[in-house]
Amino acid sequence: MDADVIIIGSGMGGATLAAALAPTGRRILILERGEHLQPSAIDRDPDAIFRDGVFRPDEEWLDGADRPFNPGNYYNVGGNSKFYGAALIRYREADFGSVAHPGGTTPGWPIDYGELEADYQAAEDLYHVRGSATGDPTEPYHSGSYPYPPVPDEPDVEILRSRLSRVGLRPSPIPLGVDLTVWLSGGQTTWDAFPNTGRGKMDAETGGLAMALSHRNVTLRTRCTVEALEVDDTGRVIGARLGQGETLTSSIVVVAAGAVQTAALLLRSANENYPSGLANRSDQVGRNFMNHNCSAVLALHPFRKNRSVYQKTLMLNDFYLPTGDRPALGNVQMLGKVTGPILAANSGLPRWLADFVAARSFDFYAMSEDLPNSESRVTLRNGKIKLDWQRSNWAAHEQLVRTLKSKLRQAGFPVVVSKPFDRRTPSHQCGTARMGHAPTTSVVNSYCRSHDHSNLFIVDASVLPTSAAVNPALTIAALALRAGRHIAETELVA
Repeated sequence: MDADVIIIGSGMGGATLAAALAPTGRRILILERGEHLQPSAIDRDPDAIFRDGVFRPDEEWLDGADRPFNPGNYYNVGGNSKFYGAALIRYREADFGSVAHPGGTTPGWPIDYGELEADYQAAEDLYHVRGSATGDPTEPYHSGSYPYPPVPDEPDVEILRSRLSRVGLRPSPIPLGVDLTVWLSGGQTTWDAFPNTGRGKMDAETGGLAMALSHRNVTLRTRCTVEALEVDDTGRVIGARLGQGETLTSSIVVVAAGAVQTAALLLRSANENYPSGLANRSDQVGRNFMNHNCSAVLALHPFRKNRSVYQKTLMLNDFYLPTGDRPALGNVQMLGKVTGPILAANSGLPRWLADFVAARSFDFYAMSEDLPNSESRVTLRNGKIKLDWQRSNWAAHEQLVRTLKSKLRQAGFPVVVSKPFDRRTPSHQCGTARMGHAPTTSVVNSYCRSHDHSNLFIVDASVLPTSAAVNPALTIAALALRAGRHIAETELVA
């Protein structure tokens, strides 16, 4: 065999799992289709990143109407986390249960928050999260403290925090995986949507993968595209077939390629014994695709400037949980500071006007839950990925945006505008290989083990039964730690 464990993908799930398994001493091989991001002159160039899209892969998928589009997913060591906003937020305790929304009721999880809490704590330690467990009305129980205090507000964000508090809101710090001093030493920009080619952000590469590769038994191979998984007559996965025709074998195979690519790989691995794809006895592989409902909301006063550089330190969960007269609406957090080039690239405004607006705007990210729907799915069409996203719960998101706008006007911003994110923006894709107790309605069990293949695990956002309404990166890492502990105790024992 080429390894004891093969992990396909080096994003948040794959990298964290590798870190969990590395101390076992077993041979772990991580396969990544991309390469390491290398420092370059355009790392902090907003025109190159947002206008020219130099880091976006040259890739084409089909939408539900078979129209081609560029999805904006990244393929490199560390996956999409290399560009993420580093918000490492726990799902709220209620998210693990059944929650009624205007667009429907969520199905709940096969585990509750308490079963994952210790793994959340361990993930926060691994990713050096800066945060505070006080001040947020929805913050769940923590068994320990954050390893570092919150990233500090800039002076204008401090003033914003006071304004929001005066209109009855309860702003709290965003838990962040950012070393502010190191990040700003590379350039005076935010980190949100900028590539991390140093060590300023704690992403999958600088966090979990760095820890894993400090062990001699862990190896990373880049530029390895896995075309299909090989299965023997007993249903055991015996290896991963690469695009170059090479097949690598191992005792355990873990797929962690992301919600869309994981589903595509399992479907592409269909054979005579498994004509609908691997791990798909339930016919749930590729189904229940979710992508958060998101909008950018800009609040400004024409005679006041926002001098912030990074801005992304404040969030609001006042509208997250249902109340007697209002349903659950979602999370609000600051975007990384929008500048003129970023605004011009995303709005079509002339540059002079974009510069004027951005210099005065406070920029928010409103995020609502997208509900699982079996017809919202990933399929293959002549070998090409088809993503038919059936957006749900949009009325709740519209209500969140209206409510936020009203509060911002009360807080002293006469001009508040919003723009929803479209399907070219991957806003936390998840759900295509969901976790559950029943093999007839789910793909993996609560330890991320396939119901159909005992040595196949899926450890990425595809296993999330619901999307909740906060960033999923920390939950993916916590699930990977839980799965890693299970694999070490049941599969890699001496």
